[in-house]
Amino acid sequence: MANNLISATFALVLFSLLLAGKSQNFSTSLPRSALRLGRQNLTHLHFFFHDVVSGPNATAMRVATSRITNTSATGFGAVVMMDNLLTVGREPNSTRVGRAQGMYASADLNDMSFMMVQNYVFDEERYNGSTLSILGRNPIMSPVREFPVVGGSGVFRFARGYAEARTIYLNETSQDAIVEYDVYVLH
Repeated sequence: MANNLISATFALVLFSLLLAGKSQNFSTSLPRSALRLGRQNLTHLHFFFHDVVSGPNATAMRVATSRITNTSATGFGAVVMMDNLLTVGREPNSTRVGRAQGMYASADLNDMSFMMVQNYVFDEERYNGSTLSILGRNPIMSPVREFPVVGGSGVFRFARGYAEARTIYLNETSQDAIVEYDVYVLH
């Protein structure tokens, strides 16, 4: 009885679609000119990321843990939300270019490696209001790490590229860090 009802319902829906005689388009090809893609630019951005996890002015805070986070050698399962300062120079009081907003999580049981999800939100004049989105694995003990640029907005619409990160300062006690970034982006 139930199978007959399902078959009848399916036949009715199919018949209704045929009677409508109108196909619904999921996608439409657009000419490149409609999106103003034209020639793309290759831009190199260089800035410093200030990850402050300690003190009253912390910009990165643990928001979740797993049942093994505190006994795991890698802190597996810890999730940290961040709103970190991006500057031109390595000093926190150097010229601000934006913020790195997103999260990182300890995602490896054997090695110190984070899963990074970040948006670089720029407020520097030329790129004000534009963003770049980064997603990838961060093996933090490696001298140089590489992440894909998976998108962007504003000036960086249709962005793709990669970012290289180098930790230039790490306070072993507080875990505060300064990371130098070189980002190469087609947009």
